[in-house]
Amino acid sequence: MTRPFALPQFPSVDLANSEFARRVALAAQPEPEPAARPKVGRVFNELQWLLEPARRPFRTYDIAPAKRPQIVLIFPGFATRPRKLRHFSRLLETAGHKTKRWGLGFNWGADESALDKLEDRLGAIRERYDSNVVLLGWSLGGLYARELAKRQPDCVDKVITMGTPFSGSPRSNNAWRIYQAIAGYSVDEPPLEIDRRQKPPVETVAMWSPRDGVIAPRSAAGEPGERDRAIALRCTHMGFTYSPESVQALLAELDRHPR
Repeated sequence: MTRPFALPQFPSVDLANSEFARRVALAAQPEPEPAARPKVGRVFNELQWLLEPARRPFRTYDIAPAKRPQIVLIFPGFATRPRKLRHFSRLLETAGHKTKRWGLGFNWGADESALDKLEDRLGAIRERYDSNVVLLGWSLGGLYARELAKRQPDCVDKVITMGTPFSGSPRSNNAWRIYQAIAGYSVDEPPLEIDRRQKPPVETVAMWSPRDGVIAPRSAAGEPGERDRAIALRCTHMGFTYSPESVQALLAELDRHPR
């Protein structure tokens, strides 16, 4: 008797579908309570960054030699890698600073093992140059910078964040649903225990912009006690990494003596 033909089973495909469904559910998760976030119109302004490569040759940066050359460890934003900040890094180096990549490739969200590796990297940079390091984080990268400074304050000169959502609700931004889908967890239950609002025990400066189309201004500026100073700019969220105003503000901050 001939057995009926049966299609082979692919458990791995089922698992993949299950994981995909889980991430879709995370993206569609109901919002527990309303949170302030940038207006939708500001999101479209962020698309200007697509034209940045074409505009770059015509952009002028007035860069003076640094008064206090620094070692700067740079943390990329969510879903970006150090290459995204290569032009930005070169501008800082033109002034005389030495920039260092975080060494972990793409930033896909909070990760305990990543923080452990960053502790080792920071220690190695501190030992190599016999100098404390400035931690500079853009967007989500700023949360890594703040947490690393809490763990290794003796290695850090200061922390500078640019459009980093360290204050208020974790949903005070236009990216939390995308973040949950990609990172694979709820913003209420990150895979490591951190207090975003707690200020690192070193000088901490928050750069923010009312024109930010991704992160709510109050979330990036923070409240007194969550940072030492807040500096308002007039750039988009993506513009933190290339606008002349952002570059000049950062260079001035690097030249400023700690408290």
